[in-house]
Amino acid sequence: MYRLFVAVDLPPDIAARVQDICYGLPGAKWVQGEQMHLTLRFIGAVDGGIFRDIRERLGEIAVPQFSLQVKGLGFFPPRKTPRVLWTGVAPLEEVKRLRNRIENILVGMGIEPEGRKYSPHITLARLHDTPSARLNRFLAGNNLFATDAFAVSEFHLYSSELTPKGAFHTLEASYPLL
Repeated sequence: MYRLFVAVDLPPDIAARVQDICYGLPGAKWVQGEQMHLTLRFIGAVDGGIFRDIRERLGEIAVPQFSLQVKGLGFFPPRKTPRVLWTGVAPLEEVKRLRNRIENILVGMGIEPEGRKYSPHITLARLHDTPSARLNRFLAGNNLFATDAFAVSEFHLYSSELTPKGAFHTLEASYPLL
């Protein structure tokens, strides 16, 4: 079985800039720079035949390249105990257009549609018993966080293996944008 997701990678300089703010929160398990990505669609576990079909069909997507900026901070879930600290991206239109094309192909193949509304973000940390006051200070101290814009010229299909040391991602295929 393959545990799959589709994502846009952050360029190394942008990932390094994001990592510059990843410190100082008790109970935060920070995502390493090389693991940071913008998830377009989490697919989940599929067998080898479906994996090969997905890998092939994603190559049919034809959307233009676009620019993104990493910008803003927040957490999930919004009205409960925070579990995930994230940074957002802007503008959202192009990301959503690419994500919708991916979703349409997957649903057309019989993959269950995504159950929740798509909210483009890059996970910075998983939070465990992080004091609310500290999280609020972190968010206030970084409320103007933004990187330079960067070109998105491709997206990727990854497999992911969960281990006690965290998730390990393997690049399975890359797809250029127009």
